[in-house]
Amino acid sequence: MRLINTYQLGWFSTGRDKAARDLLTSVNSSIRLGEIKARIAFVFSNREPGESEESDLFLKQVESYGIPLVCFSYQRFKASKGAPITNQAGSLPLWRLDYDRQVMSRLQDFHPDLCVLAGYMLVVDEEMCHRYKMINLHPAAPGGPKGTWQEVIWQLIDSKAQETGVMMHLVTPELDKGPPVTYCTFPIRGKPFDRYWLELEKVPLTSPKRHDEENPLFKLIREHGLTREFPLIIATLKAFSQGEVKIIDGKVVDAEGRPIKGYNLTDEINELVKGQF
Repeated sequence: MRLINTYQLGWFSTGRDKAARDLLTSVNSSIRLGEIKARIAFVFSNREPGESEESDLFLKQVESYGIPLVCFSYQRFKASKGAPITNQAGSLPLWRLDYDRQVMSRLQDFHPDLCVLAGYMLVVDEEMCHRYKMINLHPAAPGGPKGTWQEVIWQLIDSKAQETGVMMHLVTPELDKGPPVTYCTFPIRGKPFDRYWLELEKVPLTSPKRHDEENPLFKLIREHGLTREFPLIIATLKAFSQGEVKIIDGKVVDAEGRPIKGYNLTDEINELVKGQF
């Protein structure tokens, strides 16, 4: 199921919301325009038809693009296994390890060069991480805060950070701890941020308003990060498909095979989002 000399992408998504559909639309369009020199070899979803209206829309979208679709419901699989049993403290339940083995079995005829977790709402186990080269989005710059995008922003605010960013990182068994693959950064000081930093300084440290998601500074940081997410994903896939960045033996390298600490796409992303703020 591989086309010779065509870079193959595997796409993993729960397809739970409009953002998942919009991202697939953007990447598919970029492929058709020849910007990303690759094809999506398959889309895998951990939901099946009938589980959710949102995911049903996503599955229909995939089929409309003519992309091979593989569905396997983790909820139904979990129910068939009964109550989850855990191997060790903090490790995945046994049913989850079994589930990932079933997923890999269903995908055995595909041979992707790179897999993208695009709103895939399951932690990937160690076996799958070793089987595929997988990348995922994290809403912070390399070395920045960990956690959800909300937790990242609060950590940035609490630490009075000067800048942040968005990165794609290699998926490893340790959640959100894989090495940076590509990234972009942007300042959260200067215009238009400074006025909101000044306003926040007037709010008592014990006030709930400091950690209110309606906080203007919180919303502004989120807006600037979110605007860069799709462009970074597309620029990343473009760079991989053109050989500018690679993953070899679990390490991120440049076109000459030299190890790098992430491929800096800041200038390219800034150009793409120019005029949006």
